Amino acid sequence: MLISGAPIMSFRRLWTTSARLSLSSAAGVRLDLSGVYPPIATPFTAQEDVDYDKLEHNLRKYASIPFKGLVVQGSNGEYPYLTEEEREEVVKRVRRSMPANKLLIAGSGCESTRATLELTAKMSDAGADAVLVVTPCFYKGKMDARALIQHFTKVADGSAVPVILYSVPANTGLELPMDAIVHLSQHPNIVGLKDSGGDITRMGLIVHKSKDQDFQVLAGSAGFLMAAYCVGAVGGVCALANVLGQPLCDLERLCSSGRWEEARELQARLIEPNAAVTRKLGVPALKQAMEWFGLRGGVCRSPLGPLRQEETERLRRDFSSNGWL
Repeated sequence: MLISGAPIMSFRRLWTTSARLSLSSAAGVRLDLSGVYPPIATPFTAQEDVDYDKLEHNLRKYASIPFKGLVVQGSNGEYPYLTEEEREEVVKRVRRSMPANKLLIAGSGCESTRATLELTAKMSDAGADAVLVVTPCFYKGKMDARALIQHFTKVADGSAVPVILYSVPANTGLELPMDAIVHLSQHPNIVGLKDSGGDITRMGLIVHKSKDQDFQVLAGSAGFLMAAYCVGAVGGVCALANVLGQPLCDLERLCSSGRWEEARELQARLIEPNAAVTRKLGVPALKQAMEWFGLRGGVCRSPLGPLRQEETERLRRDFSSNGWL
């Protein structure tokens, strides 16, 4: 997507972007985010190096699932523990393995606006179709609506690819304010929001207040994906999609076609496994569950450690009691 005044993409990126069917066109059609995305895990070796062989294995598995695309460098990718060089290389590897018509969204949020702009440019050059920008939070007491509007506006002004806002208060301790979201939804290069807060009334209000803008909301968790669709969300970036990708795509299809009773039954079976790999047990549980389903989670990078035995048993119960194992 070319925005007036934005940095010019390389010829390779411009050609690749124009080849992707779901990207914005010169006529001004906005990026269509609708669908399900796994925020992919980053496998590590026993020595805690990025395990690119395991990553490629997972990408081959995901190619058979009707995801809209993949999110790289999300919270489940352990991005705070990766070097900038590793982050670039992971995005390049994923892009090379993905079909051109699948969206690649890369996390590029940093604590400073300058660093975010620099990493956004690198993610774009590495092959990202859009960037997911988390709220800066270290000085969260000063991150009011005014500061955040200024931050995201500068990032969007300087980005060669569309920007998606990312609010994840469980990790940042900071929720992107409603008035900031509504203001930012008017920016021509800010196309949506990933909301991981889980407040469905707030999500519905965001959809309502931005209805006159071409702005899309994505649920940030599989536990409330159906509810998010009910209030106007267009899809979800869901950790559980790393493990149960096809069922989540089935849920997306049921919601989109209005088959709400079937959707409700499927959603109910996904709530406990989702909670287990997110707020209850986190990334180590996600990686363990991936191993059970033929994917390669690998170890976590320190200081994240493996699950204890009793945690592994609890994780298995949450999947088996809902009929997934």
